[in-house]
Amino acid sequence: MAKRAAPEVNAGSMADIAFLLLIFFLVTTTIETDSGLNRKLPPMEDQVDPPIIRQKNIFTVLVSKNDQLLVEEELADIKDLRALAVEFLDNGAGVGDEACDYCQGKRDETSSDNPHTKAIISLKSDRETSYKVYIAVQNELVAAYNELRNREFSRLNPNLGLNYVEAQKKYDDPRTSENDREELKPKLDVVKQMYPQKLSEAESSSKSS
Repeated sequence: MAKRAAPEVNAGSMADIAFLLLIFFLVTTTIETDSGLNRKLPPMEDQVDPPIIRQKNIFTVLVSKNDQLLVEEELADIKDLRALAVEFLDNGAGVGDEACDYCQGKRDETSSDNPHTKAIISLKSDRETSYKVYIAVQNELVAAYNELRNREFSRLNPNLGLNYVEAQKKYDDPRTSENDREELKPKLDVVKQMYPQKLSEAESSSKSS
């Protein structure tokens, strides 16, 4: 009796199946992307004479190569940085045209006049500063602005039941309706003008050994 030949498997469609699976995974897979610090560079402006900024309106933060923090030339801990920055920004020592009628600070004449046009935070770090500490310092300084913005947004818009950070998140959410975005934008802009994020980063320095 003749031996029956084994039937061949048609592998011609395997390539098509593999190709379809590849397309499926490419379409359905979510690719995580690293997000950096949320910063907007100021627009280029022709400025012949830069404005004179009094030293009391500059809050200096220095981070050494050993990750030590100097705030206003005094050693400080990162956990205290936010409160120190809030105290500076909200001081409100200005009078006349420089007065701040919404500031709730101590109004110390040796500290900032007002956060709207005067108060600036200057951050300078050593090139050997660890990335972890650098980011932690950045986060605390941004959190100081958000803390004050939260306070004023809630005060000005008590019926919304949102603070500034929550309202900004809702505004940035693509699922938010256009009507809600139009309602939120002027409210957010008002608070941003009251406490504009004036965070200046000086060029990193490193001492040669």
